[in-house]
Amino acid sequence: MAKKKNVFIQGEITSAFIANAIAKHQSKTEIGAHNIFLGQVRKDQVEGQTVSAIEFSCYEEMAEKKLSEIREETFAKYDLTCMHIYHSLGTVNLGEICFFVFVSAAHRPQVYEATEYIVNRIKEEVPIFGKELFETGEYQWKKNT
Repeated sequence: MAKKKNVFIQGEITSAFIANAIAKHQSKTEIGAHNIFLGQVRKDQVEGQTVSAIEFSCYEEMAEKKLSEIREETFAKYDLTCMHIYHSLGTVNLGEICFFVFVSAAHRPQVYEATEYIVNRIKEEVPIFGKELFETGEYQWKKNT
């Protein structure tokens, strides 16, 4: 199993961070396929109000424990070479990336299936909370769909 990394990033996950993660894998020649999921803050309309940002929070110790379980179970289920999961904490504005999943394997079927499996499990099971901030200054807790 891979070593534990810090999953949480304050603020947006930048394109430079994502590019650097990809570049680090060029020397890993046993990899034949990568797949990436990027979650971005979108301009939702909720009851006539427009979302301008999402403020993410979590109980990190509990969230990290659940993410570790998901990592272990994913490595056991799929023949992956690498897996990286990052999620924002704090405020992330419209158009910015807040969730980054990057998996690698020798062949492509595993990366497609594993990415969807990871994203769905995180959205359903990990206690990460998003407060939708509206242009009016009001807010509401986001409901995952």
